[in-house]
Amino acid sequence: MLQAIPKTVTFDEFVAWYPENSVPSYELHNGVIVEMSLGTGDHSDITGFISGEINFEIRRLQLPYSIPGDCLLKPARNESGYKPDVIVLDRTALLNESRWKKESIITMGASVRLAVEVVSTNWRDDYFLKASDYEEMGISEYWIVDYLGLGGRKFIGNPKQPTLSVYQLVDEEYQVKQFRESERVESLAFPELNLTVEQIFRAGGIEGFENTH
Repeated sequence: MLQAIPKTVTFDEFVAWYPENSVPSYELHNGVIVEMSLGTGDHSDITGFISGEINFEIRRLQLPYSIPGDCLLKPARNESGYKPDVIVLDRTALLNESRWKKESIITMGASVRLAVEVVSTNWRDDYFLKASDYEEMGISEYWIVDYLGLGGRKFIGNPKQPTLSVYQLVDEEYQVKQFRESERVESLAFPELNLTVEQIFRAGGIEGFENTH
């Protein structure tokens, strides 16, 4: 994060304020508009790789899903709005989204098949804030891609190491499975997805993975 604008606003005020065709990206965190920093090259490579692999799976299976170029999530609370690094939408559910056509806004968790956050220095937002709001919103699957092992030890263990955490909604609460190194990522949204953690992290040229086979 580069900058926080201290004035507290509602979600709708945030949407009205949002600069058209803005190069910086913004989110709303508990009523505060936050300017998000540009990702590193590794961060961008990993985000693009995940998006590409999942899009290939969507096309291969001819699923009624899409990965939008831009999307704003509105959680149940009226003081937050998020732009996941990757989001997979169920196009059949978008008919019930009154703000999607004109504003690219998603208000219902049922419209989201998968949300992905690639961790940067503001890891607390991904593990604390967004996990809680995505759970309350009813998003069925949420990945936290912590390719540098930045998260707290209570989230990724001790010693800390690069970890991909998959949060899946069970009885309205997230259950977490963690994957590392050569382990295949298990996804409910894409059960046939054949993708290992090292393949994902290697896309960002992460040391220790670039020479693996």
